[in-house]
Amino acid sequence: MTSAMPDKLRINEPHDGDVLNRHDGRVQDDGLHLTVSGAALQGGEVTVSGVSARVTDGWFCAEIELPAGPQIITAQLQLGGLSIEQRIGVTVDLNSTKRYRFSVDDNIEFLVDIGRDPDAYGSLFDHWFLAFWRDIHRESGTKVHINIYYQNEARDFNLTMFPDKYRDEWESNADWLHLSFHALQNYPNRIYQDAGYDLMATHYEMVMEQVRRFAGEAVTGHVTTVHWAEAPVEAVRALRDRGVDTFIALPRRHGGECNTIYYLDEERGAHLGARDAWQDTTEDVTFITCDQVVNSMAVDEVVPHLQQQAADPHTGEMIELLIHEQYFRRDLLYYQHDVMEKVRRAVSFMTEHGYAPVFWCDGFLGRPL
Repeated sequence: MTSAMPDKLRINEPHDGDVLNRHDGRVQDDGLHLTVSGAALQGGEVTVSGVSARVTDGWFCAEIELPAGPQIITAQLQLGGLSIEQRIGVTVDLNSTKRYRFSVDDNIEFLVDIGRDPDAYGSLFDHWFLAFWRDIHRESGTKVHINIYYQNEARDFNLTMFPDKYRDEWESNADWLHLSFHALQNYPNRIYQDAGYDLMATHYEMVMEQVRRFAGEAVTGHVTTVHWAEAPVEAVRALRDRGVDTFIALPRRHGGECNTIYYLDEERGAHLGARDAWQDTTEDVTFITCDQVVNSMAVDEVVPHLQQQAADPHTGEMIELLIHEQYFRRDLLYYQHDVMEKVRRAVSFMTEHGYAPVFWCDGFLGRPL
């Protein structure tokens, strides 16, 4: 939603698509009281959602109250016979509390191990990788979201080869362990940089058809991270049409060709990077900011970096922790000997500082509205 005459009337704060919570105002009487401010043609009278605004030297502000859920903020300017209106959409997360999730990207290796030798694994958790994540869950209640590939060509494997013998076990652990589409495969890099609607739809269906077959519906949701967090708007629409409406982005990443903010431009990406989450009201999708790529940190950097994220009320309410499977694998060049310790330090920080483990697909971003 944008103003038709932004030089005459413009809402600056909040932004269209903002997810607002207790840090954006004050919670009182089952509503969020917040200040709406912006620019207006001098000499005009401004109201914001029916509340008369103070106008000084071409700037206006007004305190309004919004209930929980999706809301429209309307600013109106009256100057003689001139009438201008701007509307923005926001969502009020009135029940927001500190919460976190752990996601794992680029997964296929553990599925190859089990799928190629199922007799060696009476349980999913006989595999060391899933056993590790179960231990993390048992210790701290952590909820783990695993984004998977359809195939690993180098090991001559795809998901059709994974048995359904573990389906009951997947379903019985779905309260803390989820699976979702990530990509067709690891290479080529930036596989979805120029992807169209049909390509993304096809790859998504290939992965999710198999997930539903061998793991059931309970492990799925409406959240994912597309490989490299990059896709044109048409490709994102393909996922949105299939129920995926929430995406993890990395707007604070610097350098390199990949922008890791899907189709967003730099301005919107920068705004997202300063907040926990932001919604594209035109496309009806939500982006969540990744707070830490854990494998990119030295082990002694994990906690100080999270302290920095948590210190900002606009980035510290929802913490998205992300790591990649390949850094756990002794058989791959990416292996980090201390990767499990990095995970434990990140999770310990979350627990010690009162963050609740959630899935973003539960309720609204992990909390009831």
